[in-house]
Formats: sequence, structure tokens, C-alpha cells
Amino acid sequence: MPESLGSGAASEQKSAKKASSSSADFLFRKGTGFIALLVAVILVAVMVSLVIEGWQAIHTFGWRFLVTSTWDPVTNEFGALVFIIGTLVSSAIAMLIAVPVSFGIALFISELSPRWLRGPISAVIELLAAIPSIIYGMWGLLVFAPWFAAVEPWINDHLGAIPGIGVLFQGPPMGIGMLPAGIVLAIMIIPFIASIMRDVFMITPPALKESAYALGATTWEVARNVILPFTRTAVTGGIFLGLGRALGETMAVTFIIGNANNLSASLLMPGSSIASVIANEFTEATTSLYKSSLLALGLILFVITLVVLAFAKLLLLRLESRAEGKKS
Repeated sequence: MPESLGSGAASEQKSAKKASSSSADFLFRKGTGFIALLVAVILVAVMVSLVIEGWQAIHTFGWRFLVTSTWDPVTNEFGALVFIIGTLVSSAIAMLIAVPVSFGIALFISELSPRWLRGPISAVIELLAAIPSIIYGMWGLLVFAPWFAAVEPWINDHLGAIPGIGVLFQGPPMGIGMLPAGIVLAIMIIPFIASIMRDVFMITPPALKESAYALGATTWEVARNVILPFTRTAVTGGIFLGLGRALGETMAVTFIIGNANNLSASLLMPGSSIASVIANEFTEATTSLYKSSLLALGLILFVITLVVLAFAKLLLLRLESRAEGKKS
């Protein structure tokens, strides 16, 4: 009789623990689901608020707002073309520089660096990511711009003389402009891309790399034919993460891009981006149409970022499906 009572009590305790575990699991699922839904709601709310606040400019100018380069607060004529091109060009320059440099850094840390040197180099890369963007902007304006102004005559004489693309590298030696802004942006996003590449390169199965080395492959051949195919999904995601950071950067670009509301074929001439013009002129928006135009620019930047992230997601899904097809 006592044994039956003991077994009954034990079964009751197990049932109580199971019920408690089920309740905790239920609350955890609901809580995480609520947080995910909250993020989506905030995203939609931001976009709706930008549409509402920028509607006056959208209604007034229509599609002309996207293809007009005039930005004149005095006559209330506003167009976003200069800033859209400035944002895309500066980000493209940054990616052209940052992606190969980040790949080289990650490859050196994971494959070529001595073990005792990996930690310090990784710490320096992560420290660069922690520096505030305004510090990059101040450094770019006070240190990099004067140095770059001294280099620009050489760029004019050599790169500017190349037929076809020479027009991109012709201009007065001011030290500020689209190219300097792109270089500073590249320095800013290199830590993000390099850190992700380093992490995924480090988790590549050693057996795959050792097999390639055993067959006589060089380090470059191992990186190109083994490491990159194995990690291409994560590498692609890191690259687009850096692109998203470059598109939305404000203070560093504002300091060094020149903030000129005009179009120029030369990368050495001053320009402007969506983020920089909003930062510069938002406090000066004295009319409702002026303020609405700035908020419409914010909406355009929001949409550009969403398109980039959506394209990255589609590309990642395609890479994953292709990898699964090869495995099957």
C-alpha cells in the first residue's frame, strides 16, 4: 500500500513537471512570436508614417520627384535625382573597395596568419566596427581629405587621361567629393564584411581544405574552389549587410561628400546623398512642402534599402536551393 502511494505521488510530480514545461514552452513560443510580429508592425508603421508625411511632395511632384535634379527651397521646386545617384554611386564605390579587401583580411586571418596573430588582428577589426560614424567623418575631413587633395593631381594626370573612363577622374584637387566619400564608407563597412567572412571561413570543415592541399592546391585555389563555394551563402549575406550599412550612412558621408546639389560625371567633384541632405537641411525646412520633400527622400531611402535586402534574400534562397540540388 505505501509503495502504491509513493508511485502515485511520483507520477503526479511528473505530470506537474510536464504541465509546467508545456506551459513554459507555450509562453516562450507566443513571446517570441509576439516579438517577431512587433518588429514587422514597427517596420510597416515607419513606412506608413513616411508615406503620410511625404505625401504632399509625392502628390505635388509625382514621378518628376524621382527624375528631376532641381532642389531649390526658394522656389519650392524639389527633385531627388541628385541624391539618389549620390547614394548609389558612393555605396557602389565603397563596395568595390570593401569586398575584395574584406575577403583578403578574412582569408589571411583564417588561412595564412599565425595563431598568435589571429586574436590581435580580429580585435582590431572589431574595434573599427565600434568606432562611431561621426569619428570617421571628422577623420575623413581633417586628415584624409587634405591627403587626398594632394593625390588628386596625380589622379588627374594618370587616371584622367584614360580614354572613356578618364572623365570620372578629372576635377579640381579639393579632397572632398564622391570618391573620397566612397573610400571612407569602404573603411567603415570593411569590419562588418570582414568579420562575417572570417567567421564562416573559420568554420569550413578542415577535411575539405586539407584534401585540397593534399592534392597540391595553392591557398588561392583552396579559397576559390573550396572555401568560397562552401560559405557563399553567408558571404553573400555579409556583403549585403555591408551594402545596407553603406546606403544608410549619414554623418561620415555628410562630412566629406561635399554636399553639392548638382550632378557631375567626375567622382572627384562634390555631391550629396539622401542621408546627408536630410541631415543638413531638416532643421532649415521652413515650409510644409520642403519638410515633406525631405521625408519623401527618407521614404525613397527606405524603399531602396528594402529592395536591396529583398534581393539579397532571394539570392540567398536561390543559392541554398542550388546547393541542395547538388547534394541530392
